[in-house]
This record gives sequence, structure tokens and C-alpha cells, in this order.
Amino acid sequence: MNLYTERHGLRKPITRTSEISKEVYALLLNVCQKYYKNLTHIFKLQQHCSFVGQGYIEFNRSQFENRMAIKIPNILRDEYGHIAAPQDNDDYDQYSLIDLIEYVAENIKDISEGWNNDRYKNYWDIRCLDTTNVFDDYRNEINEIFQESGLLFTLTRGKLIERIVENSPLSPEIETQVQQIAEYGTRELMKDAIALYKTPNPAARQDSVEKIWDAFERMKTYYTNLDKRDSANKVVNDMSNGQLEFSAIFDAEFRALTDIGNSFRIRHHETSKIDITDNRHYDYFFNRCLSLIALAIQYLK
Repeated sequence: MNLYTERHGLRKPITRTSEISKEVYALLLNVCQKYYKNLTHIFKLQQHCSFVGQGYIEFNRSQFENRMAIKIPNILRDEYGHIAAPQDNDDYDQYSLIDLIEYVAENIKDISEGWNNDRYKNYWDIRCLDTTNVFDDYRNEINEIFQESGLLFTLTRGKLIERIVENSPLSPEIETQVQQIAEYGTRELMKDAIALYKTPNPAARQDSVEKIWDAFERMKTYYTNLDKRDSANKVVNDMSNGQLEFSAIFDAEFRALTDIGNSFRIRHHETSKIDITDNRHYDYFFNRCLSLIALAIQYLK
């Protein structure tokens, strides 16, 4: 639902960011905690009600917390060792929270729960089901907070959190074209590059650029019956449809990208290479290389 100021254009645009604030951290953690019970199929606590002589199941929070200490060791905890939201000046690792969101998404299952008896209410029982319809509700709640807070993340149907890159040429259509590249090595390098590019952690930017440059260099040798220079020339000629003006443009871009890969610290790491210290420059390099490859793969035979 759009509120009054949103409907009438009276609200300032939301600042888009990749930094999870303390307040948003708490909101996201609350959503995770709301669905902890949907992990009961993994973390079962067998209980027994002596009054009626029946067993029942609860969510085993202690077992869950112990497991998370191994799976997500850097996630923030309170003085009692429980996963908690940051308070005051607490330092926190926002990517550990993303790990938790993904863990719940990957393992969430439907449950049926209620009192054993509506009159006496001896115990509250959780019954685990083998379906995952609840994932849609969980995903919608997480993504609603991402959207309303301006966070450049999304929880995908594939149960992974990916970053949202504004003004990027990467599209589902390009990803489909990548899947159809006949040459295995180029295809796998491109898939790896795209996956790293979508990863929320900025540390993956360098790896994504390195992978896409590896794919670019391998694409030059796509036609294995030709040497590298002739193979690259064939790719350029096919892209230009025999038009000299376009051939000149694409040839110049091939050379420019080759020079970038050799001059900057992308594929080579000698001290003489130019360091890239701004992640926005990584995005620029990735998208520039992607634009050329996305066009070229449409002409590969």
C-alpha cells in the first residue's frame, strides 16, 4: 500500500544503499525469527505431556543457536549468546545477517501448529509438513523491507540474495544467451562472472571482473580451427555483418578491452599494474566488457 505522501509525490526519494543500518538489521532479523518455527523439521525438540500421556514437538532453539555458531560464526549475539540485533555502538557484520536470511530461505518448510485440545490446551504442537509454500510469504516480507529501506538487495526465487545494480546492461535475456554459448569454457566463465557480480559482498567485484575478462580472452579463441588472432578477427567480422565502419568500431573495442585487462590489476597482479580502489570502477569495467560480449555471443556459430 502506498501512503498519502507517496501517492501525492510529497516524499523525498529513498536513498539507495548497500549498507544495512541497525534499524533495518533489526527488522530483517525479526522476519527471520518469525519463521524459525518453520525450521523445526531440522531442529526438533521432543517433549512429553504426562497429563495426557502424549508426545509433541517444539522448535529446538538451543540446537538452532548452536548450529548457527558453526554455520554463521560472525553473526552478532547478545550477552547470553543469542542471535540479536545491534544495540547502540555494537559492531556488526551485515553479510552474516544475509547468510542467516539465506539459511532460513533454503531450509524453510510449511508447518501445522496448534493446541492439542481446544478446551484444556495441554500443549502446543508443531507438525512438520513436506511443502514450502511459506517461502513466498517469507521472501515477500524480506524483499518488502529491502525495497522500503532502499537496500539494493533482493531475495530471489532461487533462495539467494543478490545485489541490485542500477543502470546495468545485465538482464535475464543476456543471462539466457550466456546459457546457450556452445563453448563450455566461455559459458562457465561467464556464469561465474555474473554470479560474482550479483554477490552482495563488495569483495566479489574484483573476482567478477577477472572472470569476465577471462571469458573475453577465451572468446577470442572461440574458433579452435584458427589461431587466436584469426579467431578474434572472425568474431569481429561476424559481428559487423561485413560493414567496415562497424568492423572498425568492434576491432577498436576489442583492442581497448585487451589493453584495460593488461594495464589494470584485473587478470595480472604485478606491482606495475594499476590498482582499482573504487568498486564503482569495477562495475564500469564489468558492464563495458559485458556489453561487448553480450553482442558478440549472438553471432557465435
